Amino acid sequence: MYQHELIEAVRAPCARDEGLDAALMYGSFAKDEADEHSDVEFWLFHTRAARAALDPDAWCASVAPATAVLRNEFGAHVAVFRDLVRGEFHFATTDELPQVADWPERGAPVERMLLLDRTGRLAPLLAALPERDYPGPDARIDGDGADADADTDTTAPSTASAERASGCCEPFANWLILAHHLLARGELLRTWDALGHAVRHLTWMARLAEDSTAHWLTPSRAAESELSARSLAGLTASTAEATAPALRTALRNALAEGRRHWTTLAAVHGSEPPHALLDEIAAALD
Repeated sequence: MYQHELIEAVRAPCARDEGLDAALMYGSFAKDEADEHSDVEFWLFHTRAARAALDPDAWCASVAPATAVLRNEFGAHVAVFRDLVRGEFHFATTDELPQVADWPERGAPVERMLLLDRTGRLAPLLAALPERDYPGPDARIDGDGADADADTDTTAPSTASAERASGCCEPFANWLILAHHLLARGELLRTWDALGHAVRHLTWMARLAEDSTAHWLTPSRAAESELSARSLAGLTASTAEATAPALRTALRNALAEGRRHWTTLAAVHGSEPPHALLDEIAAALD
């Protein structure tokens, strides 16, 4: 794959950049799960002086010819290489190296991630991280996956804790209620956006209910092969174009599917879903 050429090409500017203290690769190529549509993704830790003098666009162009270098919503530089292959580069400073210790996981073997470690500080930080992580019992689910391969592959306990389940189910209901009000107001695009958040939490609910948590932080990844046909059909029916009739139908379908998974998860912990609330949402959507 062309991406392998790019990965090798990144090593050269890393080696000759004397202001670069450490560099790592992450994502699907580090995890050996990539295909021809996958990104190549890197963190680069420069000294403070070197980072201040750095031209990120020129650095990316030194890897391979790029059609453009974009900035994503997280501040990373995204070089668009041949065939629209994306290279994501996080240009950081050595002051930020200690923050690696706070990453939830590394997602891949250290030896596959490490590109450069002049002072020997990066390797121990990576080695101390768990290779796989799963949200703790008090974790609330939030955030959006921005990349095709930026999710974290995780292995969960066979039974989700009640707190973890509620961290998926309760935000799902919250987004549905917001979507109902937005639809009633006639803000169709905002309704569509809120529905997307609800469906994301619905996908987490499906993964917990089916004990299929192999891809957690981006729950839609590989859903077609990891979730049941029934859940896939329910999730698909919960999507819509931004028209009032389609959105109302999708919200009803999402509610029905969410009630099904919520009931499954509640039964595991000897509790009940908030039927009165779900009935009230259903009546409003009707």
